[in-house]
Amino acid sequence: MTGGSDAILDLLPMVFARPNDALVRAEAVLDADPSPLHASVAHQVIGMWQRDFGDLRISLRHLRRARDLAARSGSADREADVLATLGVALVHAGRTRQGLAAFERGVTRGTGHTRARVLFRRGYVWWVLGHHREALDDLRRATPVLRQADDVIWTARALTLRATVHLALGAVERADADFAAAERLWDTTGQEHDKADVVESRALAAFRSGDIPAALRLFDEAAERYAKLGTPIFVFYIRRCEVLMAAGLAPEALAEADTAIAELDRIGGQSTRKAELLLAAARAARLAGDPHTAIARAALAVRLFAGQRRSWWETHARLVSIEARVAAGRSSGRLVAEAAELAERLAGFGSPAAPEASLLAGRIALSLGWTADAERHLAVAARSRGSGPPLARMTGWAAQALRAQAAGSGRGVLEACRRGLDVLDDHRMTLGASELRARATAQGAELAALAQRASLDSGGPRRLLVWSERWRATVLSSPPTRPPADPALLSSLTAFREIAARAEAARVEGRPVPPLEREQRRLEREVRSRTLHIRGEVPGDGHRFDPGRLLERLDGGRLVEIAVLDGRVQVLLCGDGRVRRFEAGLLADAVTEAEHVQAGLRRLAHPGAEGRLKVLEASGRRLEELLLGAAVSHLGSGPVVVVPPGSLHRVPWALLPSLRERVLSVSPSASSWLRAVETEPPPDGGHVLVRGPGLATGGAEVPELVDRYRRTTVLEGDDARVPRVLESLDGAMLAHIAAHGTFRADSPLFSSLRMADGPLIVHDFERLQRSPYRIILSSCDTARLASVGADEVLGLVTALLSLGTAGIVASSVPVNDATVVSLMLALHKGLSSGLSLAESLRDARAALPSDAVHQATGWAFAAFGAA
Repeated sequence: MTGGSDAILDLLPMVFARPNDALVRAEAVLDADPSPLHASVAHQVIGMWQRDFGDLRISLRHLRRARDLAARSGSADREADVLATLGVALVHAGRTRQGLAAFERGVTRGTGHTRARVLFRRGYVWWVLGHHREALDDLRRATPVLRQADDVIWTARALTLRATVHLALGAVERADADFAAAERLWDTTGQEHDKADVVESRALAAFRSGDIPAALRLFDEAAERYAKLGTPIFVFYIRRCEVLMAAGLAPEALAEADTAIAELDRIGGQSTRKAELLLAAARAARLAGDPHTAIARAALAVRLFAGQRRSWWETHARLVSIEARVAAGRSSGRLVAEAAELAERLAGFGSPAAPEASLLAGRIALSLGWTADAERHLAVAARSRGSGPPLARMTGWAAQALRAQAAGSGRGVLEACRRGLDVLDDHRMTLGASELRARATAQGAELAALAQRASLDSGGPRRLLVWSERWRATVLSSPPTRPPADPALLSSLTAFREIAARAEAARVEGRPVPPLEREQRRLEREVRSRTLHIRGEVPGDGHRFDPGRLLERLDGGRLVEIAVLDGRVQVLLCGDGRVRRFEAGLLADAVTEAEHVQAGLRRLAHPGAEGRLKVLEASGRRLEELLLGAAVSHLGSGPVVVVPPGSLHRVPWALLPSLRERVLSVSPSASSWLRAVETEPPPDGGHVLVRGPGLATGGAEVPELVDRYRRTTVLEGDDARVPRVLESLDGAMLAHIAAHGTFRADSPLFSSLRMADGPLIVHDFERLQRSPYRIILSSCDTARLASVGADEVLGLVTALLSLGTAGIVASSVPVNDATVVSLMLALHKGLSSGLSLAESLRDARAALPSDAVHQATGWAFAAFGAA
């Protein structure tokens, strides 16, 4: 061929190196009255661009034109190449039969090297259709020919695809080897889109091997590469959604899938990708607790997959459909049969999802009382407990626990639950970010609930306490992984703080804030993504809870741990060397009453609502009946520690009549209380007083406290900037921070305290080498927490406890700034005389005036931890 022909043929690899440049050059070729051969190449390039990044209908028009021109050119290999590209587009358009026919003709027309490229693309189509063994067969035939021709680009593509097929079949080690070989080849080329694709594929491989932080990091790297190319990335969204779901971020996965579906519809893109995105959205909706959305998305996916003759994918979509229907409360013999049939089909495909379908069939059968059928299906699912990724092994242990339950073996249930939760613990501790650790616990909720039920049926209160602790506040069960000394993370935190401060100033001055808010959200995403990349390093020991050690440490006091079984409150009262159980009210009633109390406290923060005080006190009495029941008469006269579940974290426990005049503290778990009790104060820690901007009283208590302690550092005005505040807080004995608090329910680790240069957030505190021994937060909402995972709570208080703070005083509702000053001064009077935080807070409440505003302020604050 001539040099001009070679230049035009170079447009084909350019589609995956610089796609937009390739499109422009192909359009220029068509404007120059080209020969049939050259016009065929140009139309093929435009068709490929439209197929992957644009409108599939336009793509098919160009590719058919390219096929006709290739036939006119007299080149059989040219025609074969175009037929392969057309075959891919037809399959993505849902015209599977036509697409496979185009490939048959392409394989027949092509020779040697060209035929190998056609076989590679048919292997890709087999993968899209879910025919993995056929895909491997075509790749086995194509790869040696491509290697022999020294075709680096197509050999690398073949290796990348073969690795992806291995992943679909669960062969992670084979996939890793092929990805590594492909990456070495890509490094010698300029194929930027292909390079990004292999990074994306490595992310998927990391996920399949159980390394979620590495998967998230590699997905972010791939996203940056794709962004530079400026091309849509629908396969990327599908794959990342899968990892987000496994990381416990199902709502984010659902939002991402739905956004991608809308964009795909807008550009008229591939129907195959739409079906896969619908399947991802269905899975995400089910995991996010929205079964009706899951049912709707799965039904659409099933119809599309069936029309595209993609039985592998259709079977997976049907599985999600049944799971969603069961989650919506449906149960029938027909569903058992459907789930069992899907399990057989998935096993035939070699799909890792087969045990999930067997577990589902067994679970439905159990709900119908069909124990023999349940045993058959659960026995199949239980085989996965011995090998494979962590979540697959947990599926197996869940099946084994249900088998033991059906057989009436409480010991068998507990053993299976213990083994399954051990697997989850090992997996959870590979995660460095507190958020991911907390959300991962949701995957053990069923096992934990089964164990608690078995404990209640076959064991005493002490065993129920052990299992209640086994899955409660597990994020606090080991020290957090500190963020690495990452200059990029530090830079992002600084930029976030600056933008947030500018946005707040603009709001106060009435200036437009949308551009600043958009930039703030972008920086938040950047900070969060970098923290999610952190890999865990410290093994956890949260499941080694010792009730005997707890009872020794209580020393005349009581610890009240509240468990919930089948919607009813179980009170586990620890003290006097034993654990007793009392049954109280319904959790749903208690949550509703707690919401009324929160609303009442908010109203009482302002004068003029005094009439609400009696209503609030009546609510406190009802909460006591619902949450403590008969345990009230056994509380003794000593200190009380309350350990509530995540759903009750906003109860103002000091409002309950039996707790109102007691030394009272709250803890996320008995284990975390024990650690707080055993935390040694720093031998040379100082005292830090901080005043942030914008407080109604200006933090009036701070000047009054300066002379109360020795070695006191006061940070106010321009000195109260985040870097200086963090430096002073590190290793302090006591920190009092008077600053506006903001709780972020949507992203609790961005909950903040307002400093002179912007927000001080949880991610900042995580950079401390040692959190202050005691912290007093005198402003609104600093004790608010978000309930996530199985029974985890995320927010400022739990973050500080996990970092080593022994005791915290904070408020869970907005409070009256003026009355807070009186409470804080009385609190510090007790502390400076040697009392604990809980003792000082009790005495400070008693010293307040008896008006409604002061009383509400006292109830709004709680002591957390043990110091």
